[in-house]
Amino acid sequence: MNSQQLDRMKSGAGFVAALDQSGGSTPKALRLYGIHDDEWSSEKEMFDLVHRMRTRIITSPVFTSDRILAAILFEMTMDRDVAGRPTADYLWDVKGIVPILKVDKGLESEVDGVKLMKPIPDLVGLLARAREKHIFGTKMRSVIAMPGSGVKAVVDQQFAVAKHIIAAGLVPVIEPEIDIHSPAKGEAEVELKASLQEGLAALGSDELVMFKLTPPEEDDFYADLVAHPNVVRMVFLSGGYSRLEANERLARNHGVVASFSRALTEGLTAQQSDEEFDATLDRAVGSISTASNT
Repeated sequence: MNSQQLDRMKSGAGFVAALDQSGGSTPKALRLYGIHDDEWSSEKEMFDLVHRMRTRIITSPVFTSDRILAAILFEMTMDRDVAGRPTADYLWDVKGIVPILKVDKGLESEVDGVKLMKPIPDLVGLLARAREKHIFGTKMRSVIAMPGSGVKAVVDQQFAVAKHIIAAGLVPVIEPEIDIHSPAKGEAEVELKASLQEGLAALGSDELVMFKLTPPEEDDFYADLVAHPNVVRMVFLSGGYSRLEANERLARNHGVVASFSRALTEGLTAQQSDEEFDATLDRAVGSISTASNT
């Protein structure tokens, strides 16, 4: 583990840019970016287009370490180059931004009010490649729709995978997202917090994790997790909230920073000039950074 990157993730200012749309969410991300489905005819062309979008964001002069702590990458983005360098090396060596890798392979069908992660084939090999590519940590997402026994199943699975990631010398970003439309969102948050506390209690003192959670109904609800010695940093996802509402919810929770995807790229299009693109991105980065600085 890179100690400079660890120090930055623990105490640096800014937020985490989530640039990790994968196979299922890529067409939607491209549509929002102004690229329609009839403009590509194969998966390779689709991923070439989304890599071009991500490269434009990463190389923008407003995408800098004074406001951005880290960037979460899709596996194919990690394996590609930006401006002639491997993406993770460009982020850290050129921009001073910590590279994180999405490792989950999507979600199972809903059972007991939750969607567990699908199996991650050859996780050990993927983690070895991530280390070779100078990745700091890895992110994996589950979804909770309702409280109940499924919440513990989600957290147990997340921590089981996290143990493998820690053993590989990386920091896991545990993401048990609670659906913002859940009719029992607050109750699910109470159960999730209790399960996360149990998971943390089972870690050794040198086993570090991060959490990526949905903004809670009660401000500072996760404050004791934020302060936990095993937690490098807690970040909040936008979860379908508009950027304005996500920022407002984030700002009311102290010690937490953003990890936004759609809310970060809101308003960016392929058709914009570089000046328009950079100005739009600058406004987004500025507002999210300000909301993270509480």
